[in-house]
Amino acid sequence: MSLNDYLCGKQIRCMTVLEIIKQRHSVRNFAAEMPSKEQLTAVVEAARLAPSAVNYQPWKFFVVSRPELLEKLRNAYNREWFKSAPCVIVACGNHGESWHRGSDGKDHCDIDVAIAAEHMALAAVENGLGTCWVCNFDVAAVASALNLPEDMEPVVMLPIGIPQGESKTTTRKEFADIVEWM
Repeated sequence: MSLNDYLCGKQIRCMTVLEIIKQRHSVRNFAAEMPSKEQLTAVVEAARLAPSAVNYQPWKFFVVSRPELLEKLRNAYNREWFKSAPCVIVACGNHGESWHRGSDGKDHCDIDVAIAAEHMALAAVENGLGTCWVCNFDVAAVASALNLPEDMEPVVMLPIGIPQGESKTTTRKEFADIVEWM
């Protein structure tokens, strides 16, 4: 049961999608406590339901909590804060299964995986968890740690857990700076 389901069942106003989006931020400090299986299942279910080009769904998600595998992922992205995450979801894309646009051959695998990863980040907020997109990692080391087949690429790692301490807020561009009405 998600936090939103729990609150809605108690006659408390539910969060809107925009409210969840506004609450999402990069979490770089996690409590040692492992998220529940129900929380993690809800997060990955959000990814399963994400849209993809031509509905090909060229992805696989690895929910990593075993200490020996976490250590390998930490070696692939050697940052002190990353070590505080009790769990990491590795979102992988299969370029052999993804849709390629006919006019120029553009591979939509990374786009599809990114949409699914952001669905997970938003579902994490709904379930009282935090995440942080990590893309600057040793791809070969992560692929080796997870024993991925050659056509499967780790695209993003999402450390996930219960946020702890203060989080740094970031500024956003003004609405008028990013939209042009035509």
